[in-house]
Amino acid sequence: MDDVVLLADDGSAIGVLPRSEVHTAETPLHLAFSCHVRDAEGRLLVTRRALGKRTWPGVWTNSFCGHPRPGEQMLDAVRRRAQEELGIRLTSIRLVLPDYRYRAVDSSGIVENEICPVHVAIIDGDLSPDPEEVAEWAWVRTEDLSEAVVRAPFAFTPWLREQLPQLSDPVQP
Repeated sequence: MDDVVLLADDGSAIGVLPRSEVHTAETPLHLAFSCHVRDAEGRLLVTRRALGKRTWPGVWTNSFCGHPRPGEQMLDAVRRRAQEELGIRLTSIRLVLPDYRYRAVDSSGIVENEICPVHVAIIDGDLSPDPEEVAEWAWVRTEDLSEAVVRAPFAFTPWLREQLPQLSDPVQP
């Protein structure tokens, strides 16, 4: 079972819920994470969410996101999700925004409501994205991504729009 950790407002764990039941119009606060992956040339990996995704289908976002399972260490969850979603291994994983939290409502009315620590990492190997998760992907320069987000914010997930300016230097491990 793929359970998600539910949180109290102070961030303490208060229970679990199957992932399939978490994201609704009244999504409870829960634990998640985001990861921004770079390559050896310093470019960032952005992905376009698969059209079958429940929230923000077809929208560009950071490299990947996920939910740690109950009792799973955060870095283990980041590594697991990198493999599941993108078929990659990571090196130099670094926590850069430990207290990032957001709430956003998709056009369908589904709510994201997460305490979502943000990590940066370096790819180790080649990509092999799961088509159920990723429709497209691209390696971009940070400044080009920042400009695109300013010019066309509707094309990007709200968490990417919020996280990107908060990353002091997202391409350094």
